[in-house]
Amino acid sequence: MPNFDNTGRIISLNQKRRQKHFMIKTGEMRQPQARVISITSGKGGVGKTNIVANVGYALCKAGQRVLIFDADLGLGNLDVLLGLTPRYNLSHVIAGKKKLSEIIVSGPGHLKILPASSGIQELTRLTPTQKMEIFNKLNVLLSDYDIVLIDTAAGISSNVLYFNASAGEIMVVVTPEPTSITDAYALMKILSVKYREKHFRLLVNMAKNTKEADDVSRQLCLVADRFLDVSIEYFGSVLVDGNVKTGVRQQKVVSEMAPMSQASRNFAELAHKLARSQPMICRSEHRPLIWQDIV
Repeated sequence: MPNFDNTGRIISLNQKRRQKHFMIKTGEMRQPQARVISITSGKGGVGKTNIVANVGYALCKAGQRVLIFDADLGLGNLDVLLGLTPRYNLSHVIAGKKKLSEIIVSGPGHLKILPASSGIQELTRLTPTQKMEIFNKLNVLLSDYDIVLIDTAAGISSNVLYFNASAGEIMVVVTPEPTSITDAYALMKILSVKYREKHFRLLVNMAKNTKEADDVSRQLCLVADRFLDVSIEYFGSVLVDGNVKTGVRQQKVVSEMAPMSQASRNFAELAHKLARSQPMICRSEHRPLIWQDIV
């Protein structure tokens, strides 16, 4: 007789055993509560990590409990951006030396950070079992937060694709540069074809003005509508602001350093919109089991 989860989907006996084993092992019977949102990009240098840090900070200021998972496993630099010096990071968890909860550090505005490592090449080639184990451990923490932001690496590596496909919502960051637009399209294409992801949010960074940001969004959406079977929601933009670079040099989020600056106002608007938006959770057989309803 087939097994069903509580959405009516048939699951294999091995899947059911793994779910049951995970719940017994952790003692965790609650369903995840946090929204899990990946912030990603096809190209590096688009300001993705800065966006994650500032939107996370603004969400905390608005009363949300936020955890940022630095998923750029081999070249993580979120802690550097925030002026933090964590003693332990994800490499210690993977090595079995620390629990995930033991490496979390506090950032500005009550942000919580799961730091990655830097300069450890092996972490860029995690096995499927290691990736699943990371999420199994993260799953236990989800009820303690309202929103988990996953700061992925740039590009289309297996880690990037896996972390995006594991999130409930995907936000793609793009700049007006043609290479950034092309790479963002390539990322969404692969996620659509390989993981059947059909819904994306788009954030335009470093635009000169709102018209330029709108033009970038329109251009990308037109191409995607023509060649991809996906929906793209233009979520907003962050305009060019010299205060952002100053904040990076001082290792402070601009939203804290210069709260009335143009960029800070943009980040606050994005955080407000994100908090009020409906989760874009699309369950599928391709998404890791931990984001499915637990039976």
